[in-house]
Amino acid sequence: MLQVLLLTFSVVTVAHAELCKPDAQNAFKVRLSIKTALGDNAYAWDANEEYLFKAMVAFTMRRYSTKTTTQISNVLLCNVTDRVSFWFVVTDSSKNTTTVPGSEVEAAIRMNRNRINNAFLLSDKTLQFLKISSTLAPPVEPSTPVWLIVFGVVLCLIVAAIVFLVVAGIQQRKKKNKESTERENLEEKGEVTITIENGIPCETLDLKAGHINGVFSADDERFTSL
Repeated sequence: MLQVLLLTFSVVTVAHAELCKPDAQNAFKVRLSIKTALGDNAYAWDANEEYLFKAMVAFTMRRYSTKTTTQISNVLLCNVTDRVSFWFVVTDSSKNTTTVPGSEVEAAIRMNRNRINNAFLLSDKTLQFLKISSTLAPPVEPSTPVWLIVFGVVLCLIVAAIVFLVVAGIQQRKKKNKESTERENLEEKGEVTITIENGIPCETLDLKAGHINGVFSADDERFTSL
């Protein structure tokens, strides 16, 4: 009886060795960066951590499909390295010598990726399933709606344009008033400008008040008295 049990155990061990090996069908490689993620608080990877990993994979398979009865013993690990990397497969609970299709394992892992990460205090970057793409984080929605931001920008541009037009109009009006005032002052003062013609200074007549020639004025007074 003992020999039969030993023989059965040996057959199962050999079968498991054939199922779980690098690049085997439906096998996945896992790489953990515990030191990078936790620093001084990093924990050692030992048999207990391996048991937890098997339990989490079995949990994800059972949660993925209610018809699945995956046990911890159905999760096989192999080629474990000191830098914490290994391969694993999930065997069929009804046929322990065959593996669950990789597509089902991948779908189950993706659906429960956050639960697995939290169990080991890691993230997608520090707990990597090399053949399984990282789960995408939900898009971050801005606290302020986009339409409100666009409306605010447009409103600011309109206000800036109105202020510019008002300021430009005021400056233009001041300039016109200044030119008009200067023109009126010149007309009221009747300033006489001196021009030079043929080297002889000549006075320009004041168009508003005119100019009286003194010679003719004196002759008019003399003849008038006679």
